[in-house]
Amino acid sequence: MTDATGAARDAFAYPDEAGHPDRTGTLSQDQSVLIDELLDEPHVPAFEFDVVNDEKTGIYEVIAGDRAIAGLPYNVAGDDRLVLLATSVFPEFRKRGVATELIRRVLDDVRAQGKTVTVMCPIVRTFIENNPEYADLVDSRHPGGGLR
Repeated sequence: MTDATGAARDAFAYPDEAGHPDRTGTLSQDQSVLIDELLDEPHVPAFEFDVVNDEKTGIYEVIAGDRAIAGLPYNVAGDDRLVLLATSVFPEFRKRGVATELIRRVLDDVRAQGKTVTVMCPIVRTFIENNPEYADLVDSRHPGGGLR
């Protein structure tokens, strides 16, 4: 990301509860790669995989074959809200539509459960900004962080 818009895209505003006293942060290189995937790559996964919600550990995992290759951890906030924390994909599986499809399936599951989300993950935030049909899932009282 060397263009002028890249710097602005890398800035992320965090709410107080994220533990950033200045309420801002900068995306890591890994986060920037996943955001680029959401914005630049086709939204069709390059291969078959399952997304499994491990409620005991609080993580949605992408399973390809017998291997976990990506995840989206969350915290439960009350009976009706999940706090989505951080999307991660092993480097060898990036730019193959995994992050996009993981987030889509997580948000579809949240919708099916009748819950809302607080978004702490800049990758999820970018996905929702570019897929407004999911915007209604963001909890209006506790929306989370946002791109500046």
